[in-house]
Amino acid sequence: MAAPGRSLHGMRGMAAVPSYVVMQPTTLCNLDCAYCYLPFRAADRRMSVAVAEAVAASVNPWAASARFSVVWHGGEPLAAGREQLAELMAPFGPEVEHHVQTNATLIDDAWCEFFVAHRMRVSVSVDGPRERNGDRVTRSGRPAYDRIVRGVAALRRHDLPFSALAVVNDPAPGRAAELYDYCLDLGCEVLGVNIEETEGVNTRTNAHDPAVVTGFWAELVAAWRRQPRIHLREVEWSLRYAAAVLDGTADDLLPRRLDPIPTIAYDGSVVVLSPELAGFTDPRYGDFSSGNVLATPLHAILADAAERTAWVGEFLTGVEACRSSCPYFGFCGGGHAANRYFELGRFDGTETEHCRNSKIRLLEGVLEHARNHQSPGA
Repeated sequence: MAAPGRSLHGMRGMAAVPSYVVMQPTTLCNLDCAYCYLPFRAADRRMSVAVAEAVAASVNPWAASARFSVVWHGGEPLAAGREQLAELMAPFGPEVEHHVQTNATLIDDAWCEFFVAHRMRVSVSVDGPRERNGDRVTRSGRPAYDRIVRGVAALRRHDLPFSALAVVNDPAPGRAAELYDYCLDLGCEVLGVNIEETEGVNTRTNAHDPAVVTGFWAELVAAWRRQPRIHLREVEWSLRYAAAVLDGTADDLLPRRLDPIPTIAYDGSVVVLSPELAGFTDPRYGDFSSGNVLATPLHAILADAAERTAWVGEFLTGVEACRSSCPYFGFCGGGHAANRYFELGRFDGTETEHCRNSKIRLLEGVLEHARNHQSPGA
C-alpha cells in the first residue's frame, strides 16, 4: 500500500502563503501537565495588540481570497482573559476563522458567550476517562479532570460544537475502544489522537512495541466502524490515502509545497513548520525564529524563510531523504521538524519514534483492520 510514496512529486520546498497561523496570546498555562512540551508555561508573557495588528496586516488579504484560520494556542489561551483575547482578535477581518485549543478548565457561561459572539471554534484537550487524565494536573499538583468536564458541560449547555484532542501515553489493548466510547459520551464532533511525543521539555520516552501501537490503531478503527458518529482525524486521513493509492491519485493528496504553519510567539517572533520549537534555543540554530512581525511583515518573512533560516534548509534536506528512502512518504509528507530535532538532535535525519507511532503504525493499523474484516469472498 505505501510503496507508491517513493515516486511522489509533491511537497517540494515551502509555500510562501500558509493555510493558517498559530498565535500565542500568553505563555502561561494554569495546568502543569506531565507531558507538556512548553518551556515557559509558568510565566505570564502576553502578546501585545501591536503584534496581532502586524500579523493581521498579512493575514487579512490571504483570508479575502481563500479560507484561512487563526489558531489561538498557548500556554492556555483562555488564561489571557476575554478582554485581552478580544483585543488581539479585533484586527483580523470577518473572513478569518478563529479556533482555540484549550484545556477547558476555564470555560464557563461567559466564555461560551464569547465563543458565540466571535464565532470561535473550540477544541478541548482531554485524554479519556478520569483515570487516563493523571498527567493533567494543576500547578499545585491536583487532578484537573473535574474542571475539564465542567468546561465541556458548559459548551454543551450552550450547544457549542467542539473537537477533542487526546494524548495517549500507553497504547495498550483496550485503550483505543475505551477512548472512542468515552468521546461518544463526551459529545465531541471530531477526535484527534496523539501518541505522546518526546518533545520540548518532555523527555519521557515515546518508544513502544510496534505490534502494540499497530493494534491500538486497528482497535480504534474497529470502534469507529461500530458507531461512526465522530470524525476521527487520523483514521479518516488514512482512509483517504488508501483510497487515493488504489485509484492512482495519491500524489494529489500532498500539497505542492509544505505549509509553513507560522507560529507567532507572544513577542512577535515567527517560527515556521513546528509550533513546538517556539521558545527554545540551540547553539547551532539560535532561537529557531525566521524573523519578527514587529520588524518585518509576516508575508515577507515567509517569502524567504527557507533561504534565511539555516535549520529550515536542513529540514527540507531531510524531507528529500525521506522521499527517497521511505515507502510511507506519500502518507506523511516527511514528518515534523520538531520531532526530528527533539528525537535526533538535528533536522536532516529521517525516521523518528513519532513517525513510527503516528504515521507508520497508524497506516498499518488501518490496513490490519481492513485485512481482518474483509468479506469472505474478497
